[in-house]
Amino acid sequence: MRRDAARNQELILRSAHEVFSEQGTEVGLDVVAGRAGVGVGTVYRHFPNKDLLLDQLVSTMYEDLVAIAQEALARGDGTGLEEFLRRLSRSLIDHLGYSDRFVSARGPGVGEQLDDLFDDLLAQAKTHRTINDSTTKADLQILIWGVRGVVAVSGSVAPDAWERFLDIHLAGLRASPFPSTQPGPDAAQISKMLDARAKK
Repeated sequence: MRRDAARNQELILRSAHEVFSEQGTEVGLDVVAGRAGVGVGTVYRHFPNKDLLLDQLVSTMYEDLVAIAQEALARGDGTGLEEFLRRLSRSLIDHLGYSDRFVSARGPGVGEQLDDLFDDLLAQAKTHRTINDSTTKADLQILIWGVRGVVAVSGSVAPDAWERFLDIHLAGLRASPFPSTQPGPDAAQISKMLDARAKK
């Protein structure tokens, strides 16, 4: 790619992230072009439709999260899970306008690397007893959904309310004995929840 074309693509991606995060994905590519300071034709040359642009944003988000998870796992002391959950929460919030697309991305091989790293982080935390042995992946997935729900309600009024919410729940997940005897949803139920959300 020529240097000027590479620069334009970087500007478009950065501007699309800002626009979609602020206004959602219903806005047109002309708004993205305006923010990037390029013609709308330039946007279409790089991304013939909005879906392709969103796919690239989600792909970049995913790659960043894989790197974050690998870095957290490399700590090796069981503290990586909490660090990853905090940074995952922040990423979902920073990409709020299109994070639903990341959460609902489905298909063969989609998300497997991050999913495996998540499993490894949970296992490592249990080995080092930094989280209760009864904690399941479903518990953590629902916690992340809860964080996003708090953000949706608190908005700009209390933009950091999600951090206290996360702290309180992490304290519960560390507690021994476990603060609840109620069984959580299993993997099949979580998958159905994701499918139902993706269809909305």
